[in-house]
Amino acid sequence: MPYNGFTQEMYAQKMIDEYKQAGVHPKRVWPQSFNVNDVLYWLKKEPAFGKQAVSLEDLNTPEEVDAAKARIPTLVKQGVQIVAPPTWALVTLDDQNKIVPSDYAKALKAAGLDIITWTLERSGLLKNGGGYYYQSVTDGIKTDGDTMVMLDVLAKEVGVIGVFSDWPGTVTYYANCMGLQ
Repeated sequence: MPYNGFTQEMYAQKMIDEYKQAGVHPKRVWPQSFNVNDVLYWLKKEPAFGKQAVSLEDLNTPEEVDAAKARIPTLVKQGVQIVAPPTWALVTLDDQNKIVPSDYAKALKAAGLDIITWTLERSGLLKNGGGYYYQSVTDGIKTDGDTMVMLDVLAKEVGVIGVFSDWPGTVTYYANCMGLQ
């Protein structure tokens, strides 16, 4: 954007307008964007929808996490309430190769931000290390069952309010076993 006179703000508004036209209640919508300006727009112009707007964090390497951590006070000041970093940015390994919350996850929670994360099952076989989504805990990954270990840490210790997953069976199974919604 812009494209043929259609601005980014027009695009952000159009999405919300379509939910309204369809009669979808704002509590059922979690608008999300990698462009924080979309989130800020929804907060200002469409607060009923903006309350649950999710600022997706596009983090690709561990080096980018420090910059994201430094942005936390600005996000809070701007009114952002929910952030969604990739799974690997929210966990690390302790000195016994156990998956634990990362300093970044702790900083997000300390700032009062809610967290949704992405994406639990897109990595293929974990016996091969897990790739991008497990890059911060590769040395602690041994079997495909470690997906559940990671999910348990994200839910119980990091305190995520949601998990994007390419295969919802795993998160649904976990949520049902743990009595979560």
